[in-house]
Amino acid sequence: METFDVVVAGAGAAGMMCAAQAGQRGRRVLILDHAKAPGEKIRISGGGRCNFTNLDTGPQNFISENPRFCISALRRYTQHDFTALVKRYGVAFHEKTLGQLFCDGSSKEIVALLLAEMDRGGVELRLQTAIERIERTEAGFRLLAGGREIACESLVIATGGKSIPKMGATGFGYEVARQFGLRVTETRPALVPLTFDVSLLERTKPLAGVAVDPAQVAAGKTRFSEALLFTHRGLSGPAILQASSYWREGQEIEVTLAPGHDLFAELRAARTARPKAAPATVLSEILPKRLAQFVAETHAPRGNMADQSDKTLRALAEAVNAWRVKPVGSEGYRTAEVTLGGVDTRDLDSRTLTAREVPGLYFIGEVVDVTGWLGGYNFQWAWSSGWSAGQVA
Repeated sequence: METFDVVVAGAGAAGMMCAAQAGQRGRRVLILDHAKAPGEKIRISGGGRCNFTNLDTGPQNFISENPRFCISALRRYTQHDFTALVKRYGVAFHEKTLGQLFCDGSSKEIVALLLAEMDRGGVELRLQTAIERIERTEAGFRLLAGGREIACESLVIATGGKSIPKMGATGFGYEVARQFGLRVTETRPALVPLTFDVSLLERTKPLAGVAVDPAQVAAGKTRFSEALLFTHRGLSGPAILQASSYWREGQEIEVTLAPGHDLFAELRAARTARPKAAPATVLSEILPKRLAQFVAETHAPRGNMADQSDKTLRALAEAVNAWRVKPVGSEGYRTAEVTLGGVDTRDLDSRTLTAREVPGLYFIGEVVDVTGWLGGYNFQWAWSSGWSAGQVA
């Protein structure tokens, strides 16, 4: 039987960070993953450039049944700490917008950085190795992985959530949690496009590919102002992905397509100043042309501006800046960037990420019920939670 101090399940962002930290403390570390390559989600993120953190990271950017749980890890290892590590390795990066930091070159540089950090700690990496069995022992844990028996003192679960199953994502981490008596909150796709029912799609089909930037999207009391995209299935774009984490089936979202415009007042002024102009022409100076035509044909199908009553102009304004629409669902885990929910934080220590009732068992990264907004926040949770566990595992 092989023996290690620490076994990390999952060679993603959180797992590699944790393994590197534990190895650099002098622990003998093995990291396992069933994939062919480490850090696959890192590699594809940010269009291949990896939005690796956000300068504005704080607990307000995360969703959890316990919103305070993430505070300890985020304070112990901050966005500035990870940015300093990126600089140390000479990886060029830039701030794109809203505090989002991206590699100038390739996301592969972040993967290479983590592999180099693991190398510094003498970490052993085994790929295409699935964990078949986990048992608790007096000294820690015994695993069967890739046909080999492995013993360890500490076991770190960093296997992520269910998002993007084509990359091998599974609910394995939740199964391990339940095996050892930890609770798991409801899980659902997050940061995901929303879909319309057939009748609404028939009407909005001409808008597929139309982008509005910025738009505002509100789900409940939470509102985001970013780009929006009409698709063949419904709505996407950053504003929609953000709102999707707060939206639930049966609820409406409210969309503002021309934020900053008092559209009713502007349309009334245009009726006086340009009575012969078509409503679509006036709207196209504020909205993309296809969207302007769609709104005008739906709410003011006849006549020029002079022919439109206040009631019609108000309907046009509300269709643009108070559009209430009820999505029928989301595109699911297939395209979701992350999984909302996960291992219940009530059963974890917020400083070390260890299971309160199972000494030596840790859960980090996306598998935990801590979900960040779009924009590098989920990577920062991976770095922070991985670092925190790596200090003690």
